[in-house]
Amino acid sequence: MTQIDIMVPYDNGYYQDEYMTQEEEWDRDLLLDPAWEKQQRKTFTAWCNSHLRKAGTQIENIEEDFRNGLKLMLLLEVISGERLPKPDRGKMRFHKIANVNKALEFITSKGVKLVSIGAEETSAKEGLLLWCQRKTAPYRNVNVQNFHVSWKDGLAFCALIHRHRPDLIDYAKLNKEDALGNLNLAFAVAEKHLDIPQMLDAEGIACCSRSDKRVCDSTSIHASIFSMSLHQAETAANRICKVLGVNQENEKLMEEYEKLASELLEWIRRTTPWLENRACERTVAEMQRKLEDFRDYRRLHKPPRVQEKCQLEINFNTLQTKLRISNRPAFMPSEGKMVSDIASAWQGLEQVEKGYEEWLLTEIRRLQRVEHLAGKFHQKATSHETWASGKEEFLTQKDYETASLMEIRALLRKHEAFESDLSAHQDRVEQIAAIAQELNELDYHGVAAVNQRCQSICDVWDHIGTLTQKRRESLERTEKLLETVEQLFLEYAKRSAPFNNWMEGAMEDLQDMFIVHSVEEVQSLVAAHEQFKATLPEADGERQAILGILQEVQKIIQSYGIRGNLTNPYSTISPEDILSKWDKVKKLVPQRDSSLQEELARQHANERLRRQFATQANLIGPWIQTRMEEIGRCSLEMGGGLEDQMTQLKQCEHVIVSYKSNIDNLEGDHQLIQESLIFDNKHTNYTMEHIRVGWELLLTTIARTINEIETQILTRDAKGITQQQMNEFRSSFNHFDRKKNGAMDTDDFRACLISMGYDLGEVEFARIMLLVDPNATGVVTFQSFIDFMTRETADTDTADQVVASFRILATDKPYILIDELRRELPCDQAEYCIARMPPYTGPGAVPGALDYTAFSTALYGESDL
Repeated sequence: MTQIDIMVPYDNGYYQDEYMTQEEEWDRDLLLDPAWEKQQRKTFTAWCNSHLRKAGTQIENIEEDFRNGLKLMLLLEVISGERLPKPDRGKMRFHKIANVNKALEFITSKGVKLVSIGAEETSAKEGLLLWCQRKTAPYRNVNVQNFHVSWKDGLAFCALIHRHRPDLIDYAKLNKEDALGNLNLAFAVAEKHLDIPQMLDAEGIACCSRSDKRVCDSTSIHASIFSMSLHQAETAANRICKVLGVNQENEKLMEEYEKLASELLEWIRRTTPWLENRACERTVAEMQRKLEDFRDYRRLHKPPRVQEKCQLEINFNTLQTKLRISNRPAFMPSEGKMVSDIASAWQGLEQVEKGYEEWLLTEIRRLQRVEHLAGKFHQKATSHETWASGKEEFLTQKDYETASLMEIRALLRKHEAFESDLSAHQDRVEQIAAIAQELNELDYHGVAAVNQRCQSICDVWDHIGTLTQKRRESLERTEKLLETVEQLFLEYAKRSAPFNNWMEGAMEDLQDMFIVHSVEEVQSLVAAHEQFKATLPEADGERQAILGILQEVQKIIQSYGIRGNLTNPYSTISPEDILSKWDKVKKLVPQRDSSLQEELARQHANERLRRQFATQANLIGPWIQTRMEEIGRCSLEMGGGLEDQMTQLKQCEHVIVSYKSNIDNLEGDHQLIQESLIFDNKHTNYTMEHIRVGWELLLTTIARTINEIETQILTRDAKGITQQQMNEFRSSFNHFDRKKNGAMDTDDFRACLISMGYDLGEVEFARIMLLVDPNATGVVTFQSFIDFMTRETADTDTADQVVASFRILATDKPYILIDELRRELPCDQAEYCIARMPPYTGPGAVPGALDYTAFSTALYGESDL
């Protein structure tokens, strides 16, 4: 609550000029007044005894007791809290003179002039009078205009006590007419609870008149001492509140930093194993789900963490700047939570993240290839198994034993046709084995079944080969007995088998699945298909020729009247099979044309997506680089003030934030490309990952640069640095920053100091390096350079000042009690001191005594508390 100082004129029939005239007359009249001198001596003796009682002694007569200088030196030690030189203990006159001289030299060393009261003392007294007027303004019947008559009714004394300790006096019950009672109450309470000695009798003050100069002077002295004691206590409490307030705010910032650092490190710890897991799934759909999860991580989960990391670095720099400004020790986070630790953990995360998307895309391609090969394997295997079905029974039959010569020859020719067919199937078996081998190399999840089926096919093939050889040997042994053969059936078998194999191969090729990633690949397939269609007329001629053989057979049979079974004994391929397969080939050709054209249209659409992405990426990439260069130039400019640089950076930040929509549009284009499974783009060197990294670096750089300028402004304002000085510091720093990387190495920093007039020895330079480079990194940043240049001129609180303030609150005791802290300080700061102040164990310790000296030095990092 703000207190309004009210100055109420005190009208008692006299004016200030009358006071001044009367006081001058008193000075002339009382220069030689023995009674006045006696009163002054009594007052001074009481004041001396109020301090000497703390040392367990007192005086009776000033002239006699101070003559040997011993008690005078003791009085000065009690008042100053310092040790004087050891006194001479002899009783000779020169011993006494030496002790008095030591006391006078000590007084002189403290800047005290041993002369009569001058202008400085008068100004101090007027300031104390003004303080008394402000403190007593709200109280009724109190109007302090001087240090004598205004105090005679005792209400001014009581008002000051009540203002600082309302629990000691009930001011509402006081009576202005009971001056003697008011004075006795104030003096008794002040001596008992505030350690202010009573140096005058209440009767002498109450009976004081304006003409009684002796009493008025004594009253003036006592009122001044009384007011000064309360004023010092208030000043000391204010200083402690200020120091503790700064410390509490810093501790809150430290706790916030620890919490934010812990959360960010925990997120990195949980995310890293997920990115390190490179276990491949079995299907393309499962791998695509992994790719979607990674995209969500890059778009939704990581960007807020990037902002948290940037904010954490900004909070850390701000906290360190506040600690430097308030002359506190630098903040050292918990183990593992330094900014460098977080940067290292973040770098580890990005290192693991690097290549993860590329791995996913590679695995998707691999699985697509694997699934395609697996389908092709099973298709070819099924076709071959269909062909091989029944071959063993055919090769193991004993029909040649009861056959005629013509039948044997037919069986031999049929076997020759079978061997031709067998030879044609050799390529198919080799293709099946090659596909199985490739599936093994690609780590196909169903490779066990593939290997088993492939082995079965190979075993059957070897067995068929063995049986074929055995049957041929049997037929050749009986060939001499067989002379009649049907040449036309044999020719039909020989020509129909390869043609049938060609048709089956053509059907497989026309139904073969294909995977392409560019227009050129599709066009290559279209060209191959066109070449195939060009061979169809020749194949149709061969078909007609093969069917013509059967027609010739029929003519011969009809011409020569041959009776018997018209089935071709050398071949299992019927004309109906040839016609059916040929019709199927003709139907598959236009279907293949349609599939290739659809794929060509899809690849053209993919090409448009590539060009659309490339157009945006080729604009955004250079734009980000240009903004980075503008930020770098702005941070090095010296033409304007820091506020101008801050304004320019804020404008730049606004432009960057406004540009975010272009990044989002590019993300949309990239999403379409990913959904279309487009894996390369020859129209641009920028990938979405490049753009993301550049954008995140741009946001981090602008935020860090703004924070650096804010820190410089904070340092400039706190240290009292002018803009011209800041420009001079920047000019010197830029001149010796030879690498232009924002930091000077050790030799450049030494040269900079020498150019500024420093006379550097090795020891002095080593001391300065400990201040500007406490972590021994070997470089000096601009902020460290500014801190060093302003450190010596800073006007900050020190540990000694805080100790002196606590000593005032403790009434010169080396310790302070809990009740005294709660009485003199606000509640929250009193409890803060009680919780952190160690017990006092020195001389004269009492129960509950607290060591304020150790506590104060700990605030400034000067002890191990």
